[in-house]
Amino acid sequence: MTEMSPPGWHTDPGYTGTGPVQERWWDGSQWTDQLRMPPAAVRRRRIRIGVGVTAGVVVLAAIAGGVLMLTDDSGRTKNTSSDAASPAPGLPGGQGGQGGPGGGGRSQAPDQQQPQQPPSEDGYVTDVMSGVSLPVPDGWKGQSATIGASVSTGTYTCPADTSQKCERGGVFAAPAQALKITARTAEAAAKADIAVNAKESYGGKAYGAISSHQELKSEPVTVAGQKGYLVRWKVVTKKGDDGYVQSLVLPSPHSAEMLVVVRSGFDISSKAPALSVMDEITKGIKAASGTGSGSGQTA
Repeated sequence: MTEMSPPGWHTDPGYTGTGPVQERWWDGSQWTDQLRMPPAAVRRRRIRIGVGVTAGVVVLAAIAGGVLMLTDDSGRTKNTSSDAASPAPGLPGGQGGQGGPGGGGRSQAPDQQQPQQPPSEDGYVTDVMSGVSLPVPDGWKGQSATIGASVSTGTYTCPADTSQKCERGGVFAAPAQALKITARTAEAAAKADIAVNAKESYGGKAYGAISSHQELKSEPVTVAGQKGYLVRWKVVTKKGDDGYVQSLVLPSPHSAEMLVVVRSGFDISSKAPALSVMDEITKGIKAASGTGSGSGQTA
């Protein structure tokens, strides 16, 4: 941007290429700390990464009373009492306090609230809303965000559709409501999500669809100090590598009323990470520090 460019939302110049793309507010002279998900993010094709990593998750849930705090394209907040969250375009990067970054005379984004920035911790990425942090294995890429966090191995051309990018392995965390999961218990949510995870990871054009699957695990687990539930499938694809998919659901460590979904997916090939790495990531998930209540509410 140049000093002659008018204030507005633009693709974050600090975007690393992994995880959801956010927009940053340009005040006419410099970049501010204000972030939001772009309106198009909720409609764009998700990148296949062998894990169903749903890029552009943009729901900010105020769990109390079943009220969802959404925003329209102008960034103004609106309420809905729906139990299942619908993606909302133009959501700011968080539900922070009043005002924007300091500095006299700077133009601020209209009606925007200061976003809560993901905390930084070596070896981990954080989903602020969910209140969980995922470990980043050596050599992997990680992305923290206000809503959602992911770790992945890097892309290659999908076997059945060369116009898409796939990844050998990846793990993604997000609030269950943001993924439109309405189940009330961790077990029910995990059992409902695994088929969606498998389809988004290995179904459709990327791998020529799934021809069959085998359930490997369906059991209660304790992760990040929370009693959750885990389901793991082995899927057979029509073209390219087969894969492992896993849906783990647990209550948020910072808000017992919020369920958190952790989707994993690994190709089955000599180039893919071993299945034991999926277990290591699962065991390494922990409660995030410095992320507030995790409920999406402000004091």
